[in-house]
Amino acid sequence: MIFSLSIALAQINPHLGDLGGNTALIVNACAQHKKADLIVFPELSICGYPPEDLVMKPSFVESCREAVMTVAEKTKNLDCGIILGAPWREFDTDKLPYNAAILLHKGRIEAIRYKHELPNYDVFDERRIFSAGPMPEPVPFKDHMLGIMICEDMWKNRAARHLKNAGADVLIIPNGSPYTIGKHAQRLNLARERVSESGLPLYYINQVGGQDELVFDGGSFVMDAGGNLQAQLPFFREEISAQKNESRSGYTDLSHSYEALKLGLGDYVRKNGFSSVLLGLSGGVDSALVAAIASDALGAKNVQAFMLPSPFTSQESLDDAAALAKALKIKLETISIEEPLKAFEQTLPYLKGLPHENIQSRIRGTLLMALSNSTGKMLLSTGNKSEMAVGYATIYGDMNGGFNPIKDVYKTHVYELCRWRNAQSPVIPENILLKAPTAELRDNQKDQDSLPPYDILDGILQGLIEHEMSVDQICQDSRFERETVLKVWKLLDQSEYKRAQSPPGTKITEKAFGRDRRYPMTNGFVKSVG
Repeated sequence: MIFSLSIALAQINPHLGDLGGNTALIVNACAQHKKADLIVFPELSICGYPPEDLVMKPSFVESCREAVMTVAEKTKNLDCGIILGAPWREFDTDKLPYNAAILLHKGRIEAIRYKHELPNYDVFDERRIFSAGPMPEPVPFKDHMLGIMICEDMWKNRAARHLKNAGADVLIIPNGSPYTIGKHAQRLNLARERVSESGLPLYYINQVGGQDELVFDGGSFVMDAGGNLQAQLPFFREEISAQKNESRSGYTDLSHSYEALKLGLGDYVRKNGFSSVLLGLSGGVDSALVAAIASDALGAKNVQAFMLPSPFTSQESLDDAAALAKALKIKLETISIEEPLKAFEQTLPYLKGLPHENIQSRIRGTLLMALSNSTGKMLLSTGNKSEMAVGYATIYGDMNGGFNPIKDVYKTHVYELCRWRNAQSPVIPENILLKAPTAELRDNQKDQDSLPPYDILDGILQGLIEHEMSVDQICQDSRFERETVLKVWKLLDQSEYKRAQSPPGTKITEKAFGRDRRYPMTNGFVKSVG
């Protein structure tokens, strides 16, 4: 049979929990694309993904059911079918609800299919909150048989084969698939495997937008029965359609990473009721990147920067921060911390060494939080993943903030992203990228006084964090000395309590600190090694 359905992919940005807003978003999209035979929305589109323990509240699940029926009522005069997602509880069971894909047509629920494969790894713990559905059966619709598989059902091979054998003539896959570096290529490869196994065309619809630490990149696509990409929706923005190929020229891991960080920050700020942010500028590369991301995400007028110099702040840093603010067209104010520092020195005459360095950071953190309170602007912290990993940050100091856009960005990647951003338009002064990193908390201080060079440090950290490698495995690489690897491992372990109290930040790697990597704060294992 010739496949003749016109299918529109609705790559929307839902606001998790805002059932009224999401319902309106879905209804408006249907009204604008009512000429399609079928409009497909992402996984759990009625409530947003991932809903986490909201699903454990019966009132939430019931409200989602009511929202689905509202969509059905408001689209009953349209001829198009609608596939949307919602948590769904069967009335005659006390089981956990299901992750459901629901087909609406002319005001009625025509079919419901449940997610069969529930992911239980990395940031996903769906087995905790959902019941696994049976293997999905094809859904008849307008002389076709729809094979509906929800997200993880595509990542395994059982559902596609079952649907093909049961008579499906197309695979339709609603998703809530968060971005990580290289993720889209992985999706395409898996889609080709399912197409190859089934011989069926495939429609893949992903949501877009930031949700807490996750960011969804969209990139929905259509693949024909031969595994050829027939249509590609944009990355990192809402779009409804799948009629034309989009050129992917210009898309790189760096551009995707930057767009993910920008969207993750922008949505976190806006969806939590803020419109503007503030941050401390140091004249260094990390705060420069955060300022650029914030300016691009929210607009320069919504970013306020503060320079908080101490007796150890160099004129070079003051000049670099001023040049950055001017290039970005963001406001910059200077507030000296010398007087508060003197007060602490007089109160605590024994304040020397590391405590003296940390008190400077804590003074800055206190002032920035006070400015956030008084202005209603969200404070951004600016520590990179390398620093967060080894504890090269001050708890209740520079770790203060409501969100950290570069929490999952290694230091070497920070430089790469700055170079990429400057290639679009030069905003980060070259001197910031060339000078040696320093916290400027004592005379002539450099990061490399306390840490290995960042290319070495990041290589070791990626082995320990992303790949869960042992010290022996990492030391097989001739670049890394065993003493250095052991030092980094111990620092990583000892800093768990700091990370547990750090602000959230956008995930872009396979193992971000937080739900990806749940290590104990009290841990004696590392002390038995070496």
